[in-house]
Amino acid sequence: MHIAWLGKKTPFCGNVTYSREVTNALLDRGHQVSFFHFAQEEVVPDNFPDLREIQIPFLYKSQIYTIPTLKSAKVLEQALKNLSPKPDVVHASLTLSPLDFMLPEICQTLNLPLVATFHPAFDRKLRNLTSGTQHLMYQLYAPSLAKYDRVIIFSRIQRDLLIKLGVPTEKIAVIPNGVDIEKYSPGASSFKARIGAERLFLYQGRIAPEKNVESLLRAWKQANMGEDCKLVIVGNHGTLAASLIPFYGEEHGIKWLGFLADERDRINILRDTDVFILPSLVEGLSLSLLEAMACGVACVATDAGADGEVLEDEAGIVLETQRVTSQLRALLPQLRDHASWTKMLGQKARQRVEERYTLSNNISQVEALYEDLLEKHRHRRRVPFLNKVPSLWRSIELPQRRYPTEIDRLFDF
Repeated sequence: MHIAWLGKKTPFCGNVTYSREVTNALLDRGHQVSFFHFAQEEVVPDNFPDLREIQIPFLYKSQIYTIPTLKSAKVLEQALKNLSPKPDVVHASLTLSPLDFMLPEICQTLNLPLVATFHPAFDRKLRNLTSGTQHLMYQLYAPSLAKYDRVIIFSRIQRDLLIKLGVPTEKIAVIPNGVDIEKYSPGASSFKARIGAERLFLYQGRIAPEKNVESLLRAWKQANMGEDCKLVIVGNHGTLAASLIPFYGEEHGIKWLGFLADERDRINILRDTDVFILPSLVEGLSLSLLEAMACGVACVATDAGADGEVLEDEAGIVLETQRVTSQLRALLPQLRDHASWTKMLGQKARQRVEERYTLSNNISQVEALYEDLLEKHRHRRRVPFLNKVPSLWRSIELPQRRYPTEIDRLFDF
């Protein structure tokens, strides 16, 4: 099968990881992938091997959204038209750009089935300004998503929200993020010895307001965790990080490592981590959380997005998105002092990923979706023509009683 994939390669974010993991897995299974991404003759890290790449011009892009140029839609349409062989499916890992709203018309013109993966974070309740803003994003996108042939989302909660906003149920497929459980797995590491820690706590992700990292930092500082405990922060050092580091530094047992491009470094840290903490106000389904769980790490996350669903039934500890600091201030010393408890939580986390969130199962579901969509697309291409046949026969004045016989003969039905 030939898949035309539209996604992101830079800057690093969950969408980049999702595109890399899914397209590489599709290639491993013998499919052909043509990868469309926004670029301006820039040097792009070579973390998508063996892909045919097509660059789309843009004016601006960030970890969250992208602004294409005025000619981007034409560039994309022409590139899709010129692909050889013709793609069987177009799959857009939506980049939150105006191009997302143009894709249904482009693919309809080219007679190509279209799949979207819809990533935006959300909260199951409108509890704050951030969750309200994300809900508006869903309201904005719902009418366009209804025009896609299929929409992949990550959780039951996300599905229910889109159905309420008018996306047809039959177009929605719940296929959670998946993690490579061979690569992300428990194992030996010397990271704690390197930084002088007896107990290691970790946050890994964007340093952004909706990630609510400051609530974790305040709780850590107030809990007086002691010299043997370290909190490691892995993520891009943007403006927000620069404002936090002077108040939450190494004197409080907090180490800021910035963005780690090498996946092996991130896995090495995870394997020596005792507790992974995700204090987000809004989320989708965090790949960082799944990676930590796959490495056998005890996990604490808020019930924003699908993360609470991932950790339900004692696979981890679920916090409310309100009063995160006070909840963590009480919880952190317990996690520090009860190693057997965190070890048990890590084992349950690994088991949960093996049962529900493996990359292999994810790709099998995506392949099944493609096959089902292609079968329906082939059927739809025949039906409109057959619906015109009665008027065609009437125009040449064939007797009505002979109509079924002629159809059988001409179309071999």
